[in-house]
Amino acid sequence: MSYRRIAQLRTAEQFASHLEAIGCELPFDKMVEHGANSPLAANTFIHGKRVGNRFAILPMEGWDGTRDGHPTDLVLRRWQRFGLSGAKLIWGGEAVAVKPDGRANPHQLMINAETIGALASLRQELVNTHQSHHHTTDDLLIGLQLTHSGRFARPNDKKRLEPKILYHHPLLDTKFHLPSDYPLMTDTEIGDLISDFVQAAVLAQQAGFAFVDIKHCHGYLGHEFLTAIHRQGNYGGSFENRTRFLCEVVEGIHRDAPGLHVGVRLSAFDWLPFRADEKGVGEPEVWENGSYPYAFGGDAAGIGIDLTETHAFLNLLQALGIQMVCISAGSPYYNPHIQRPALFPPSDGYQPPEDPLVGVTRQIKVVAALKQAHPELCFVGSGYSYLQDWLPHVAQAVVRSGMADFIGLGRMVLSYPEMPADILEGKALQRKQICRTFSDCTTAPRNGLISGCYPLDDFYKNREEAEQLSAAKHQSKV
Repeated sequence: MSYRRIAQLRTAEQFASHLEAIGCELPFDKMVEHGANSPLAANTFIHGKRVGNRFAILPMEGWDGTRDGHPTDLVLRRWQRFGLSGAKLIWGGEAVAVKPDGRANPHQLMINAETIGALASLRQELVNTHQSHHHTTDDLLIGLQLTHSGRFARPNDKKRLEPKILYHHPLLDTKFHLPSDYPLMTDTEIGDLISDFVQAAVLAQQAGFAFVDIKHCHGYLGHEFLTAIHRQGNYGGSFENRTRFLCEVVEGIHRDAPGLHVGVRLSAFDWLPFRADEKGVGEPEVWENGSYPYAFGGDAAGIGIDLTETHAFLNLLQALGIQMVCISAGSPYYNPHIQRPALFPPSDGYQPPEDPLVGVTRQIKVVAALKQAHPELCFVGSGYSYLQDWLPHVAQAVVRSGMADFIGLGRMVLSYPEMPADILEGKALQRKQICRTFSDCTTAPRNGLISGCYPLDDFYKNREEAEQLSAAKHQSKV
């Protein structure tokens, strides 16, 4: 199955024609404005803080910290490039584990008494870089994403899962080789983890971060709470119980870190896990047990969207005094095409079962629907990197029409950190630096290597890991 490459669509007319051919209705402005009157340059206010434009940098793990959770020069370079970008909202910067057994890899950053000084320095380097290139930081808002990887924890070995799970999932347990008697987290352990999150938030505030993101996306522990419908005890079953973890974390933060704001990155919808068919194309796993109950924001069939509980969750955020929400979808571990639309899958993935523009459109429409229903919340959208050359045109139309408040950029800033600044200043895009979703930034970690843009960033292209990645990719095809 082949799809038209975005790089081949050299005019707005060609892009529009292709969208029509595949049945996608994306907002699109033919002319991208720059200067103070650009929709993407408009100020907005979050908890009374002025934020100077509508670009946000999404949190990314680099698999490149130290074994004890400190940032390295590789992490520092990435954060400096976040500052270089010109984006005025740094959503979490990095996924930082609140305790050792919650790390997604043995080199993930951690937040504790030993690392907090280094994290504060990391934040300050971002601020300094932003100041030197963009002349003011008065309108810059920086948060830190706090996480526990739960089912996808790899704290000691890059290639060995050591999961912490809330319930037995009949498909994911099989997919990731968990025995039926694998232990579940107890309510007591969850209570201890809530204390860990609260203490991490206190430290983040001391390090100068304006907010923390309590991660509820991508199949990690916060997300798994939302689907724990068959769990017994205080943290499963009813919607009230499944959101108790978040409520108790937020209560603790308000108590122990007054003035620190909270955001949530949320997988607003989810689907069945996918697998590669005989041709390597993604298809949903077989589910023959009636309604599929394990997809938060999903429908009973498991491959559609029902936002009923998502709306309830956003109502809860408002009741908790949370204004910021960053919307994502699904999980990179079991249905990556709905989360990160890409033409080229990572080594452990599958060929896209739909034109990736369909996935981009789906995410943009979901955020628009949520924003319309919850106008008081500040929404950051995701999934924009696959738009490539046409990202500015769609981003401007989305913000101008009120479909989202911020355009979140993840993979794109690995290869082209200056993109937001170039768009805002009306500069021609650096086409050779535009992310083409080759997925090496994911394939490398899947093979135990540091993440980075190996195809387009000379810094990574010239490292020894580039040869190791090439060999690993070749081996996977044999």
